[in-house]
Amino acid sequence: MTIKLYGMPLSNYYNMVKTVLLEKGMDFEEVLILPNQESDFLTKSPMGKVPAMETEQGFLTETGVMLDYLDSLGQGASFYPADPYAKAKVQEIIRYLELYIELPARRLYGEVFFGRPATDELKAEVKAQLVKGFASFDRLAQFSPYLCGAELTYADFYFRFSVNLAMNVCKRALEWDRAAEAPQYNELIALIDERASIQSVLADQKKK
Repeated sequence: MTIKLYGMPLSNYYNMVKTVLLEKGMDFEEVLILPNQESDFLTKSPMGKVPAMETEQGFLTETGVMLDYLDSLGQGASFYPADPYAKAKVQEIIRYLELYIELPARRLYGEVFFGRPATDELKAEVKAQLVKGFASFDRLAQFSPYLCGAELTYADFYFRFSVNLAMNVCKRALEWDRAAEAPQYNELIALIDERASIQSVLADQKKK
């Protein structure tokens, strides 16, 4: 069967998986659905989150799991280095992006994207987390020109669809111009955006 990707173009994690499917030239079908707690969707995604992926053998959730599954199929390009240590460094940067940048920033998505004001206490807490998160990420990232060196990796796709949102949160909710402090971030985003897969994903996102 053709892989089915469940989710929506406004989800950054959905777009990460969609980009990789396009990069690999894999056949897939998009099933547009919002996160929800309906019993039918919970059989596919136990937390009711998107994205979810339907394969011949069943459903998968969590972006990192889905990307590793797609990589293991051996179709199209792999965006992991062959060397085990280098691969682990890619996975390490992905975890830092998920846990120490995207996850804290997400706590202020309500204010930035949905008009739900956050308390000053929450903002201060999130900023402290992001200051530490960005600093730790910067110690790992190479930007030469990609996060892990000369070659594009899965970490760069994570970066493209998470750091831009986090910088938006910094500017709009915290009055903190993180982009001005780290011009290499936007330089890398611009480089990644040259890819046809990213352009296709962004075009679909604008339609919604």
